[in-house]
Amino acid sequence: MAEAVGKTVKGLRWWVVGLIALAAVINYIDRQAFSVLWEAGIADDLYPDLDADGRKKVYGRIGTYFVIAYALGQALFGRIFDKVGTRLGFVLSIGFWSLATGLHALVKGFAGFTFVRVLLGLSEAGNWPGAAKGNAEWFPTDERAVAQGIFNFGASFGAMISIPVIGLLAQRLHWQVVFLSIAIIGFFWLIPWLIYVKKPPKDHPWISKEEREYIKNGQVNETEGSSQESLGYAKILSFKESWGVILASAAIDPIWWIFVIWIPNYLVNVFNMDIAGITKLGWVPFLGAMIGAWFGGLLAKWFFNQGWNVNKVRKYTIGIGCAVMLPALLALSSPGSATIAVIIMAVVLFGFQTAIGNIQTLPSDLFNGKSVGTLSGLAGMSAKFAAAALVWYIGDILPVENYSSVFIIGAGLVGIVVAAVWFLIPRIEPVNTTK
Repeated sequence: MAEAVGKTVKGLRWWVVGLIALAAVINYIDRQAFSVLWEAGIADDLYPDLDADGRKKVYGRIGTYFVIAYALGQALFGRIFDKVGTRLGFVLSIGFWSLATGLHALVKGFAGFTFVRVLLGLSEAGNWPGAAKGNAEWFPTDERAVAQGIFNFGASFGAMISIPVIGLLAQRLHWQVVFLSIAIIGFFWLIPWLIYVKKPPKDHPWISKEEREYIKNGQVNETEGSSQESLGYAKILSFKESWGVILASAAIDPIWWIFVIWIPNYLVNVFNMDIAGITKLGWVPFLGAMIGAWFGGLLAKWFFNQGWNVNKVRKYTIGIGCAVMLPALLALSSPGSATIAVIIMAVVLFGFQTAIGNIQTLPSDLFNGKSVGTLSGLAGMSAKFAAAALVWYIGDILPVENYSSVFIIGAGLVGIVVAAVWFLIPRIEPVNTTK
């Protein structure tokens, strides 16, 4: 890392978002380890007498509890970040999720895995309201989609590399050793975070005067006369714009979780793949997501450079992402082969990331920084409850080899995203909270 003691760090805000993106990489490696290791050894060790349908139901129920905990964690950590700040909020979040990852190696059976997955879900959830909070704190409005894109790039990169990395480890090490090994990474991340993120930008000793003023002058929601108090839940929910953010998040997020939770199971049960096949192809969808994360942020930045306002930039970029997702999801109902399926999935997740980065910036576009984490947490909680319902449906209701209806549901969710953003948020601009 750059020499920084006693000096200013050029572009400090980019160091901060880089560390947040690295946390997202670690987040996804820890999260997706279970889905790969389930197919690579956990199910065989713990449930040798169950058939494929029985194992899928157990896996789906554990996954459902994980996503519900993740939903509660979004709201919990949204409030925590608003109260204790970005620096300490990330310490609490990543510290507890690394501990939870390590505990996976010590448990047995449904109850044990449900407990550690709930702990992991609660703590990992802090990464997203934390990223939104850090984005609002460290970046001017016209750079927030780029910053969010970097963060989403980290999440997508982590999702992409997690399947081959965990798959390769699973072919060489027992699954318990894999969990312990990846838990250590999160604890190491805390070291540079505590060194570099000493204080917010207005008080940070390493930030240049020029960068501090650049951030301050570009934060249009922090103007004189706007409410600087942290709004309560009831006040935030009194605005239809908040419901637009919540509904759009609840509609788009389950699409992501279809792939995060179910890709290994899908490849095993629809195309009869083994762990080597999952390792070979399971990463491809997340390559599309990684490219889309960059594209969505850079496209928004390019629109801003053309002189477009926030409302037009966000709606056009979200609309383009949705236009990519819709036909690709419909095509997934009958892909023909595993290779074609993962390529179409990559297109879906490209469109998803193009849209989601700009949806995730909406709280900071609409409210001042002291309320961003709260709204982001509410939106994230709603999104994860919707995702949990879909995860449960796939695991408990659908036959093991039938995924076609899931992708048709996903296409319908895309339409809800568009309706929520266009009709509930007529103008994407700072909300007058004094009404």
